[in-house]
Amino acid sequence: MAEDVLCEVQNCHFWKKGNLCSADQIYVVSRTGKKAETEQETDCQTFKPE
Repeated sequence: MAEDVLCEVQNCHFWKKGNLCSADQIYVVSRTGKKAETEQETDCQTFKPE
């Protein structure tokens, strides 16, 4: 687990106490398929519901 990867989505399978992400890797994509200019234009594809 990367100690510096934070997540506030408590209903994600990989969420751990302290808002830590326990996934071995994370995958983030652009919502538009183009270069993302803001965080709102991205989605975390690593999310898995608890």
